Amino acid sequence: MTTFAGTLWDQVGLWRLRAAPEPDATPRPVALPVSWDESAAEALAALAPGAGPVVFPKLAEAWISRLALRGRELGLLADAAAQDGFSEALRALLLARRGAPGASIWRNEARGAARFVLNLPAFLEADGSFDTQGYAASVALAVRALDIATGAKAPRLSVGFADLAGLLAGLGLRYGSAEGRAVGAAIAALTRGAAEAESGRIGERLGAREPLALFAPAPPGATVVPGLAEAARAALDAAAGSLGLRHQSLVALSAPDCVEALLGAETGGLAPAAGATRLSLDRQGWVAEVPTHAALRIGRAAAEALLAPVPDAEWIGMAQALAPFLHMPPPMPVAEAAPARAAPPLPERPAALPLRPAGAVWRVSVGGHKVVLRTAEDQQGRLSEVTIALTKESAAYRSLMDAMLQAVSIGLAAGVPLDSFVEAYAYTRFGPSGTVEGDPAIRRATSVLDWAFRRLALDYIGRRDLADPSEEDCAPDATGHAGEQLPLLPMDLPSTPAPRVRRRQLKLVG
Repeated sequence: MTTFAGTLWDQVGLWRLRAAPEPDATPRPVALPVSWDESAAEALAALAPGAGPVVFPKLAEAWISRLALRGRELGLLADAAAQDGFSEALRALLLARRGAPGASIWRNEARGAARFVLNLPAFLEADGSFDTQGYAASVALAVRALDIATGAKAPRLSVGFADLAGLLAGLGLRYGSAEGRAVGAAIAALTRGAAEAESGRIGERLGAREPLALFAPAPPGATVVPGLAEAARAALDAAAGSLGLRHQSLVALSAPDCVEALLGAETGGLAPAAGATRLSLDRQGWVAEVPTHAALRIGRAAAEALLAPVPDAEWIGMAQALAPFLHMPPPMPVAEAAPARAAPPLPERPAALPLRPAGAVWRVSVGGHKVVLRTAEDQQGRLSEVTIALTKESAAYRSLMDAMLQAVSIGLAAGVPLDSFVEAYAYTRFGPSGTVEGDPAIRRATSVLDWAFRRLALDYIGRRDLADPSEEDCAPDATGHAGEQLPLLPMDLPSTPAPRVRRRQLKLVG
């Protein structure tokens, strides 16, 4: 690897793999710290501009050194020592996966949102406590970095946190409990106090532009986390001692993106956990269920209770507890979630399991056309709903596909066996067709429906007898092709022809 003498990068060991930001994208070589996983590699592939190799220290040092130099020019970093300390603090924060700026800073995009995310579970100490001092210092560093990135001109910055649910689980607290809400409110109060205190210090150097609020919300008087409530009160008191603020707003939560994935955060902002497991692709390309980072951190028995899905009422209750300390309303669910159910049991070891408790998502391309297949399952794990999303087709084509899959979902709900739909739609022949990319088990398809229902047959009823069609079967139709014409006279035909032979006669014509 390329070394950076005298910095933390000298101590970083890297491992190399190929990763793509999306399943349909071309993989690119990525070098990242040995303790980071494949999801971080995919995030780096998405953050790095271009399509060439990505080396984590080089990519990070590009924006770190740029911010440090600009901070010195703006007068926010007084001298060379302050510049070096600022750079080293950002490196340490990133290597610990505690925080990172938004994608626009990684890509050096001037018009991107001024955003910085702090990963709350990364501030958990080995003894189960929360590093309040380190978190407050990280918030101040984030405000300083964003102010430099915007040329010390932006009145609004966005410093937020991610994976509150993972932090609460690590502390042994249930998301919807009163203790959990108190900890969440204290975290938000600490974030606001530390951010406004740093904004006040910047205002003393460059000039304050905003007055202090006359009345500030009071943080929780006590929490189950030692020292957290006191740290929140001290941070708010420090902010109140400022002569004025440099910024109108500072603390805001936002929907997660590749930056959260890079840090290992599994939920955005204050959102609850979706469960103790997540769906992933294993090295053979099969959909597998693996434990989440939070589940591995707290153990199997605790994960089933602390990471189970919660109703929207508890999500809303958490948002109401945190809202007084946020400068912008937090993202909220747009519809009532399905009733919560117990999380599936975790494996004894973090190995992949071929289970899909809530459905699966497949993203492939058929003949160069992107296809997204989503399934949903009922409480007994039976297939209950199927949808297909297409991106390159016409509105009429997509509408017909939606109507057909809705009819299939209604049939499944009414008790029609999946076998019947597989027999009806496997090997149907119309465009797009051809090579399937993204599904190692099905390499060719005669249509989108052909791939989808053979995929469902393989996953849900174990039909491994449906072989791939030949390249000739997937070739475009040719007028007058003998194999595509119906006989003119009665013939001795099999009473139940094979699906491939029977479905070859169903075409979509324009």
